[in-house]
Amino acid sequence: MPTLFLYISTVLIWGSTWYAITLQLGNVAPEVSVAYRFAIAALLLLLFCWVRKKQLRYSVREHIWMAVQGFFLFCSNYVIFYIATAHLTSGLVSVVFSTIVFWNILFTRFIFGTPVSKRVLVGTALGIFGLALVFWPEVTGLNRSGSADYGLILCMIATVLASLGNIASVHNQNKALPVLQTNAFGMAYGAILTALYAWSSGLEFTWDTSMPYLASLLYLAVFGSILAFGAYLTLLGRIGAGQAAYSAVLFPIVALTLSVFLENYTFTALAGLGVILVLGGNILALTKAKAFTKPCPQPPQDGPKDAQTTPVLSLKSE
Repeated sequence: MPTLFLYISTVLIWGSTWYAITLQLGNVAPEVSVAYRFAIAALLLLLFCWVRKKQLRYSVREHIWMAVQGFFLFCSNYVIFYIATAHLTSGLVSVVFSTIVFWNILFTRFIFGTPVSKRVLVGTALGIFGLALVFWPEVTGLNRSGSADYGLILCMIATVLASLGNIASVHNQNKALPVLQTNAFGMAYGAILTALYAWSSGLEFTWDTSMPYLASLLYLAVFGSILAFGAYLTLLGRIGAGQAAYSAVLFPIVALTLSVFLENYTFTALAGLGVILVLGGNILALTKAKAFTKPCPQPPQDGPKDAQTTPVLSLKSE
């Protein structure tokens, strides 16, 4: 599948999930909603793998790494983001999440020793500055209450956890684990861990039969989890964690566009300038950027058949 298609799909789907998350808040505890979301996604993915006769047998060590990815990417960060959305607007939450670009670059630098491209740094900084202009009225109007500060802290913690999940995914792809099956098991482990946390916290596993809740749950499970994560984690293996995560800079733009139609948001000149800066920074960071891959080691005869087609990322940039 073309890299550009994967990139656009990731931006459009995840950009719309921030609004969908707001529809999940209410009668069902956030932790329980997260468990429902990834349980549905995991069941659908595992069923798809079984029907397509994909390799589903892996070693204990490989399952441990899938669980690590599941904890960071499909459990802890989402639970915290759901809770934070109750304290901050979805637009501001998406702005904080866009800092994952910096965290990905930082972690790949210290964990994998990846050289940091000046082009990527300048483009990312330009994009973040553009986002600040887009949401400047919201940022300056933020109520400096304990609740708001608490929400901001939660968002930053969740973003760091999500970035660590990205790094775990890069590790798994480097070990020739296919994205599809890794996501399936990772989401299953994420759902189980989230459900155990909810149960140990004494939360009730209630259910909301309203159309907004059910529709948003299915959208988040199928589009926001299965399709978007499949596209995004494939991007990680092709263009690197830093450049793939730069798609997060565009998420708030999509969320803002939805707000125009769904929440009567009015564009200002400052917001328009911010959009231009974000897109310009995006182009700057991605043009003439090279992703280096090397052939995967051939798996043993009884190993995962799908691993032969999974790129191994050397995590270099210029």
